[in-house]
Amino acid sequence: MDQLSQALISLILIFSLFNFFTARSVKSNRTPVSESVALLIPMRNEIENAEGVLSAAFAQVQLDNFKIRVLDDESSDGTAEVLKIVKDYRFESIPATPLPEGWLGKNYALQQLANRSSEEFLVFLDADVRLEKSAIADAIALLKKEGWDYISPYPRQIASTPIAKLVQPLLQWSWFASLPLRLIERSKSPRTVVANGQLFIVRNSHYQRAGGHQAIKGEVIDDMELARLLRKSGAIGSVVDGSKIASCEMYKDSDSLIAGYSKSQWRAFGGTPGALVAISILFFSSIYPAISAIQGESWGLYGYLALIISRLLAAARTKSTIFSAPLHPLAIAIWIGLIIRSIFLKRMGRLEWRGRAI
Repeated sequence: MDQLSQALISLILIFSLFNFFTARSVKSNRTPVSESVALLIPMRNEIENAEGVLSAAFAQVQLDNFKIRVLDDESSDGTAEVLKIVKDYRFESIPATPLPEGWLGKNYALQQLANRSSEEFLVFLDADVRLEKSAIADAIALLKKEGWDYISPYPRQIASTPIAKLVQPLLQWSWFASLPLRLIERSKSPRTVVANGQLFIVRNSHYQRAGGHQAIKGEVIDDMELARLLRKSGAIGSVVDGSKIASCEMYKDSDSLIAGYSKSQWRAFGGTPGALVAISILFFSSIYPAISAIQGESWGLYGYLALIISRLLAAARTKSTIFSAPLHPLAIAIWIGLIIRSIFLKRMGRLEWRGRAI
């Protein structure tokens, strides 16, 4: 077990160091985008976010031709009223239609938005994301420069509550420490996909060729599945650090964080067998070394320190919080608990999100 842990930690540190020096970041480049662009925003009970996300969307610069389309997915909190007062020729509010059997709500909302969009670039944007003024233009400029068909700029994750400060930094760290990103950018293998649906940009032609959200209508991890679908269809793209152009506060309280992770973690690793493998890897790479260090084993102490270095490297590149890095084993323990909770609730048929069963 000691050798397994040491091997896993070595890989984590190697990948973290490699990505720290080589991972791409979206930066301001002042390059205008002449192609047409559609910003597609699904909303379901987003009264706290509607004005903020729209304000940032309308403020986008260096886009010669863009539209903003929002679908209000049967909100009951006043979101619809906010959308009704928006008066701008670039804006379109799309009424929701009843959710068909076999579809998850967000996937159906995104498909409806895409069906109304003939623009060359589709920008899938979550309502809790806040864009810098040239975010979309800068991301598309990088996509075009690299000859990609899609790009997934990973926003800076904002954490306010104690549990969020522990768990949320793991989002960036998980991809930063697990794959050599620059070496797999042009890979067409679905196994090396990393993506974040908070901000996802794709050429419309490739989205349609891949089958769109229609092909993944029941998938709870829609961003990863869309990226896999695109790769299978021959599209090229990658996740990149988007912390300079966008930020996102996914969960404003502990209950919503627990519910949010619980809805998806059962599927995040391909299903229950994959989740069990992931739990084992997380335990032996991040918790077992700390236990060994407490028991006085020197390798455990060095392993723990290596993990902290890995976390700090990821935080430095992605503008994530550094304060929870020393508590990495505790954060991983919470994550494992959320994975187990998610599997249990799914098997019991008790998973739901925003009032809908999953």
